[in-house]
Amino acid sequence: MSCNKEKCKTSIGGQAVMEGVMMMGPQKIAVSVRKPDGEIITDLSDVKKATKSKFLKLPIIRGCVNFIRSLVIGVKSLMFSAEFFDIESEEEKPGKFDLWLEKTFGNKLKDAIIYLSVVLSVVLSVGLFILLPTFVANLLKLQSGFTKTLIEGFLRIIIFLFYIIFVSRMEDIKRVFMYHGAEHKSIACYEAGLDLTVNNARDCSRFHPRCGTSFLLIVMVVSFFVFLLIPNQASWLGRFGFRLLLLPVVAGVSYEIIKFAGRHDNKFTRAISKPGIWMQRFTTKEPTDDMIEVAICSLRAVMPENAEEAKW
Repeated sequence: MSCNKEKCKTSIGGQAVMEGVMMMGPQKIAVSVRKPDGEIITDLSDVKKATKSKFLKLPIIRGCVNFIRSLVIGVKSLMFSAEFFDIESEEEKPGKFDLWLEKTFGNKLKDAIIYLSVVLSVVLSVGLFILLPTFVANLLKLQSGFTKTLIEGFLRIIIFLFYIIFVSRMEDIKRVFMYHGAEHKSIACYEAGLDLTVNNARDCSRFHPRCGTSFLLIVMVVSFFVFLLIPNQASWLGRFGFRLLLLPVVAGVSYEIIKFAGRHDNKFTRAISKPGIWMQRFTTKEPTDDMIEVAICSLRAVMPENAEEAKW
């Protein structure tokens, strides 16, 4: 049930959802949720290969493809978990807007909401982490393009840090971050070659180099160097436009870096992973045993029969 009873790196990863954990393996995606009555329910689906195109599997390009796919799968998983914790009354009649949505999209309403959520999250992220720092740096009327990019990068990281710290203090989010810790512990237990039990996973680390938090922090750093390519004479709107065009490059390079860091364990990879690991002190919390049980349930559901297929 583990990586051949010896230490290994696995490609299996996931995310925390409402009262549960999503795990994605080489062939299956599982979302395990603990319902209000205490029962653990697991939704299992097949992994749809993004593409057969060799071009889209190239380094950098594959990072962009996997990033978008991860956003879609993440939103789907969150929507599934939210179905068990609907705070609205079941007897409440749908409003006019709800009826219009159902009439317009029909059976595809759920898919429409998922992709709209992904688009909105990207737009908000671009506005907060790209547009705002670019606008503020432009107000300083600096002549040096390097200095502008440096200030933008500094502002981007400060905004990101304040956002993470603020969110981590919200009570509902704290439980999600506890499940995030449970996800990491169960994967660490699996990679350590231990039997997947709550007792074994409890003693494992809640920090992992392939975490999404680490990825976002790497994005912040990579964006600084990539954005240095933007011409200094461009207006602030031009600089913003160039940044949008270069975002796929930033995402692709960041993906390759975190993929490399997750595959190797040496002084170099530990050094580049350290800032992200530090940030995980905010985005992961120590889970309870029942949370670890949910994470293990989700992980077991996606483990392939041949453990070699799950190796990183």
